[in-house]
Amino acid sequence: MGIEANTSIPALRVIRTLEWIIEWRCLPLTTRVDNGPENFSAALQMWASRRGIGLQYIQPGKPQQNAHIKRYNRTVRHERHGQYIFKTIEEAQDQATR
Repeated sequence: MGIEANTSIPALRVIRTLEWIIEWRCLPLTTRVDNGPENFSAALQMWASRRGIGLQYIQPGKPQQNAHIKRYNRTVRHERHGQYIFKTIEEAQDQATR
């Protein structure tokens, strides 16, 4: 898994992180994504197509279809990042990486 900390994460950064995860783990057949703009971008769709990865979008208004990730993200935000006051995005990313 990978954690990226920022106020917004563009598609190219999502792709970079997914490439890193694929090197570390393996190439998935499909990945479930929400309906954020970074996941609907042409760049991500082209990248996934070239790599042979299917993008499976959750239905709008149905976050429970991605419940494990939503729960994990909530846990990271509230139980880990809620313990610190970060002065910079880099500091938050460093803590997330550790």
